[in-house]
Amino acid sequence: MSTIDINAIRKWKGIPDDFKQKILSNVFCINCGVTTIINYSIHDDSDGILLKGVCKKCKEPVARCIED
Repeated sequence: MSTIDINAIRKWKGIPDDFKQKILSNVFCINCGVTTIINYSIHDDSDGILLKGVCKKCKEPVARCIED
């Protein structure tokens, strides 16, 4: 995980750890379907948090929005 967005970090830290793991392992990849996001960065978004990373299976870019 990498980020320099303090607001995004605060939001992410406010999510329980068990729920974070569910989020990370429930990301859609156009090639693989449901996958796990790895090597992700966290960004503040008007709707909540945006995770940008790569698919664990095929290494293609994926993203996941977590609404507030």
